[in-house]
Amino acid sequence: MSKDAVDTAKAASRADATRTPADAGDAGYSKDLKARHVNMIAIGGAIGTGLFLGAGGRLHNAGPALAIAYLVCGIFAFFVVRALGELVLYRPSSGSFVSYAREFLGEKGAYVAGWMYFLNWSTTGIADITAIALYTHYWSLFTDIPQWTLALIALAVVLAVNLISVKIFGEMEFWFAIIKVATLVGFMLIGIFLLATQHEVGGTTPGLSVITDHGGILPHGMMPVVLVMQGVIFAYAALELVGVAAGETAEPEKVVPRAVNSIMWRVGLFYVGSVVLLALLLPGSVYSADQSPFVTVLSKIGVPAAGDVMNLVVLTAAMSSLNSGLYSTGRILRSMAMAGSAPKFTARMNRSQVPYGGILLTCAVCVLGVGLNYLMPSQAFEIVLNVASLGIISTWVIIMICHLVFVRRAKEGLVTRPSFRLPGSPVTEIVTIAFLLAVLGLMWNDPEVGRKTLLLIPVIAALLVGGWFALRRRISKAADQELGELTK
Repeated sequence: MSKDAVDTAKAASRADATRTPADAGDAGYSKDLKARHVNMIAIGGAIGTGLFLGAGGRLHNAGPALAIAYLVCGIFAFFVVRALGELVLYRPSSGSFVSYAREFLGEKGAYVAGWMYFLNWSTTGIADITAIALYTHYWSLFTDIPQWTLALIALAVVLAVNLISVKIFGEMEFWFAIIKVATLVGFMLIGIFLLATQHEVGGTTPGLSVITDHGGILPHGMMPVVLVMQGVIFAYAALELVGVAAGETAEPEKVVPRAVNSIMWRVGLFYVGSVVLLALLLPGSVYSADQSPFVTVLSKIGVPAAGDVMNLVVLTAAMSSLNSGLYSTGRILRSMAMAGSAPKFTARMNRSQVPYGGILLTCAVCVLGVGLNYLMPSQAFEIVLNVASLGIISTWVIIMICHLVFVRRAKEGLVTRPSFRLPGSPVTEIVTIAFLLAVLGLMWNDPEVGRKTLLLIPVIAALLVGGWFALRRRISKAADQELGELTK
């Protein structure tokens, strides 16, 4: 082969490397997640405590219009996951949107994306272990055990599962999702039967009259519906797990499109369908934030042990969320550590190819949550829930910005878009970003919780800026080393 041919081949390989860069954080993972695992991770991400428990208080405040709020937020959530799905098929990565932010927005974008996602899941983890402790206290057998002790036990169990292997994580999520789906389907069949037979529920005959006789779709006006949007967005958090899980499945090009496309009908059926049924069975004023709306309905028709069954399901949903949080932050932190923007130990993997360093760091923050449960058990859940909402909104906005840049580069011929695409680009991304920022801004109308949450933004921004200046030399050094490897 001539020297010119060799030089041409080297130049072509470097162009390919620039076109589809590798993420150093993707090396070393097993590909043990099967299609059924990824599909159920997608379902599990779409169904959680936000529906099983949170829908009660939201129905009480917003009325039947809550179904519209779930539908609208669900459509935008689908756009986010569809955009992420397209990026995954372009280049599967366990670093997911952090890896894409590094490619399309630079190291600063990846740094912000990663740490805001860590903020989301570490605080969600605190909310989950708090919820698990509260749900466990429901049974008299555990009432004498301090809340912080139950929270610590739950954290230890889920940590052990995550450290064993990704296959065990996948199996655990698979069965958690089966339990949640079976419960929802069972409730919906009961609800449809009650509607069809006009069986009284707590002295009320179910049907459209339940809505029309109690103030209509908007019994308290439009503002309560707007205020619950933040909580509804949080209910959909974890849908982006599909992108992280794709890095550990053997055939992402087959698995991811199917999992992403199924999210839309699941949202329509499980969230919107359940809320419509709940609104047709009982007036919104009957539901409360202290009890699962499903328990409220079942107890009104005298179903034995309805509270026990639903409490077990809600407990499962919280365990599932904690399990997913440790899984995803472990992978995201490893991707960041390889780029120099996270502590070095978070890049370490055990013999089972699990990034235990990042998982342990998330657990350390959750241990602080155990302390929060000890100091202020009644307020712990609400405090961390609102901080987590800032993390998830920023993550979704970054995913859509990455996709905008990706599409622009595709038009310039620098990258190739897969056949599985986000429809309506770039309008879809811009409208979704505007909607998410509007939800964030409208939180100011809630002086009790939303306004206090927004006041945390300057504090978080100051911490991010300080962290960037402390780490920028190390990040630059890591980037130079990676570039050197690519150009060898």
